[in-house]
Amino acid sequence: MKVYNLACPLDHRFEGWFASEEDCLAQQEKGMLACPVCDSTHITRMPSAPHIAKSTSTALASSKTVPNEDIGSSSGDVVALTGNDHSHLEAQVQAAFLKGMRELMGKSEDVGTSFAEEARKIHYKEAPERSIRGQTTLDEAESLREEGIEVLAVPLLPAFKNTLQ
Repeated sequence: MKVYNLACPLDHRFEGWFASEEDCLAQQEKGMLACPVCDSTHITRMPSAPHIAKSTSTALASSKTVPNEDIGSSSGDVVALTGNDHSHLEAQVQAAFLKGMRELMGKSEDVGTSFAEEARKIHYKEAPERSIRGQTTLDEAESLREEGIEVLAVPLLPAFKNTLQ
């Protein structure tokens, strides 16, 4: 099993698991390898280092934490991250975002282009209360907010359309 760190031209980073390097290259040549965020098929393999387990004390000693009071603030701690730590944290944040958005999509009803109309019906108790999602214009979304209807604009990313990953 080969695990590769992959990225698209928009620098969305993700992992790919393949039976072999040839399998990865074959999928890439056929356009089967796509970014889970933007659906781009222009994927590049990123450099990756082997994972070497460290003891807890070594890991804690290698990351420096500087209290804010030492730099003139009192709101908490500041942590310096290495490039490798930053990439790992970025991947974790992206994965958590995608997981949360998929959960949100799974728990809401897609009402398509009649979003504003359905949101008003729910707000004015003309339809059953439920979570909905759909498309509307920015002007219509602002009009809903002015009526006291809470709406949240989110990008429609290809990764939310299916649950394969």
